[in-house]
Amino acid sequence: MTVGERIKYARKMRGLTQKELGLRIGFDENTADVRVAQYESGTRTPKLDMLTKIADILDVNIDSLREPTLEDTTSFLHLLFNLEMEADKRHTNNFSIVSVPDDTFKEQTHPAIQFHNHLLEEFLLEWQLRRIELRNGTITKEEYDEWMFNFPATSDNCGKSEPERKWRR
Repeated sequence: MTVGERIKYARKMRGLTQKELGLRIGFDENTADVRVAQYESGTRTPKLDMLTKIADILDVNIDSLREPTLEDTTSFLHLLFNLEMEADKRHTNNFSIVSVPDDTFKEQTHPAIQFHNHLLEEFLLEWQLRRIELRNGTITKEEYDEWMFNFPATSDNCGKSEPERKWRR
């Protein structure tokens, strides 16, 4: 998703029109909806201070609106290569590439990354739990979006602690 698509998603999640968001940002009433539409369509890209303001108004973590820096599969792989090089410098091992069984065809395996970072593993476990809860109807799509758009403030360590920010209804 682009920055604009993320803004639009969060705006709709909050039940705001483009005009309402534009007015809360501080745009003139005559151009408020046009300016937000420009951000959402990608015609204009909000600068960091504007994106921060939009995140505050929409009550979401700014990182949920930012464009990820990894643009393609090759870039992602190079990020992993860099992680490996940094780990080698420190004589640590941040992750391993392992084989995991295919969910559908048990005789086939796929490469997967096993991280050796306790905090990242906890975050991934919680993400996995939220996806399972969404799939089985324990939480709604709106609750899942609230959890995701405000992470890590919504983290409850898989039910072991109270989140800093309430996200369940």
